[in-house]
Amino acid sequence: MCLIVFAWRPGHPQPLIVAANRDEFYARPSLPLAHWDDRPGVYAGRDLKAGGTWLGISDSGRFAALTNIRDMQLPQGGPSRGELVADFLHGRQTAEEYLSGLSARAAGYAGFNLLLGNAQQLWHFNQQQGTAQQLPAGLYGLSNADLDSPWPKLQRAKAALANCLAEPQTASLLNLLQDAQPAADADLPDTGVGVQIERLLSSVFIASPGYGTCASTALIVHQDGRRQIAERRFGPAGVLLGETCLVVRQAQAVEA
Repeated sequence: MCLIVFAWRPGHPQPLIVAANRDEFYARPSLPLAHWDDRPGVYAGRDLKAGGTWLGISDSGRFAALTNIRDMQLPQGGPSRGELVADFLHGRQTAEEYLSGLSARAAGYAGFNLLLGNAQQLWHFNQQQGTAQQLPAGLYGLSNADLDSPWPKLQRAKAALANCLAEPQTASLLNLLQDAQPAADADLPDTGVGVQIERLLSSVFIASPGYGTCASTALIVHQDGRRQIAERRFGPAGVLLGETCLVVRQAQAVEA
């Protein structure tokens, strides 16, 4: 997962609104958004190479999502970061408890950001900083640096999300994630991958022959316990492959 914008509004009838893109090599195998039979109550897409996920929810009200940190000077490899999302979704610890236990072993992973919570609390953990923070209400963006790093793609996506908040719909959230406008070269971040790749990665929606946005996810959490979650999947050059829409509530999901 490489871009997440979200509105956190505790106490609101729709406390959490999320729009997120997963960017990956198209050849990396994955399964669409669905219920996990081996981890009952978890709903997410699944990375078939390592077994984890990039974003998901549970029928107990949990939410979790992950982005990697793009810094070529950081150590690479280590355990699967996607397993952190799956473990929290299937577990019973609070977000604060889970992140407290993670902080002691986080250095063994490649760089990542982790969002965890439910309809009452939302937490962010940045592996480089090694500290967890409970987020106050606000409009946030997370890509491959720290929370709200002012990358052009993040600023564009946050502005688009703000325009959807009066009457959020999963379709409008998915549509904002298909913004393919690249940033101007003068505004590109420098993460050590070179200008040409920085330019490719600078748009909200990425499309190329081998690498790009593989999945877009929209999530609307309702205070009454309903969660609407939708996923669009893409192949090489950004070709649409399919879409899944679910409504999850009280330990069950139905096709929307």
